[in-house]
Amino acid sequence: MDLRSQWHAFATLVVKEYNRIVRIWIQTILPPAITMTLYFIIFGSLIGRRIGEMDGFGYMEFIAPGLIMLAVITNSYGNVVSSFFGAKFGRHIEEMLVSPMPNYLILLGHVAGGVVRGLMVGGVVTLVALFFTRLDVQHPWIVLSTVILTAVVFSLGGFINAVFAKKFDDISIVPTFVLTPLTYLGGVFYSISLLPEFWQKVSQANPILYMVNAFRYGVLGSSDIPIGTAYAIILLAIAILAMIGIGLYMVDMPNSMAKLRMYALHKSIGLTILALALRSVEYILDQLT
Repeated sequence: MDLRSQWHAFATLVVKEYNRIVRIWIQTILPPAITMTLYFIIFGSLIGRRIGEMDGFGYMEFIAPGLIMLAVITNSYGNVVSSFFGAKFGRHIEEMLVSPMPNYLILLGHVAGGVVRGLMVGGVVTLVALFFTRLDVQHPWIVLSTVILTAVVFSLGGFINAVFAKKFDDISIVPTFVLTPLTYLGGVFYSISLLPEFWQKVSQANPILYMVNAFRYGVLGSSDIPIGTAYAIILLAIAILAMIGIGLYMVDMPNSMAKLRMYALHKSIGLTILALALRSVEYILDQLT
């Protein structure tokens, strides 16, 4: 396929994902809006009055960025894992696989669809938040870039989950036992400065903490994590998941010189990312000790 045809294939896949989101908006857009409204009422209005201020902000204002990111994370992940696994289950994924469209465009199209849903839900939850508190965005570009990068991370994660899932139960394991605990322990409802020193350091092993705090910094100008460190962790997560996705693409490539060249490039980039990941682990372990 030439570049023009590839662009049309990619755009068609993104439009398909968008139409799917809009067509079943009662399942994709409305539930997170209702859920976050309940969070604002229960945690913000009722419990927040007893808590008072957090890091110099009203509790409702403090949790608003975290709840927006919570919605973005769960919906970008859920969109890709449900859409791609649904295509596998319905066996119409085979139509894409036998088409001239390269596998990496299938990956990019579904990831873009996850980002679109994450942005749409994030926008709706932001409107909900404005009914309960005032949000004066301090750094708009940090807000936008953090939302997009975070949606990319979890869209890639959802795609990988869907590739390996064999039944519908498999696509609920990661959200239930991984995403939910990490999200609630990622500083959405509290500042880690309230924790004992040891648990502050343990919390720094949670990648969602960096995403939530980067977004909170963009909105409120306050963060428990240096913004540069937060961006580094987010980009590292994207790189690791992207390498896994490219590896899955390479498995189906026919044996050729192009595959050997891609394998060599994948190996060199992968080793670099591994070194950075090990350095991050070493940093976290240093914090724990």
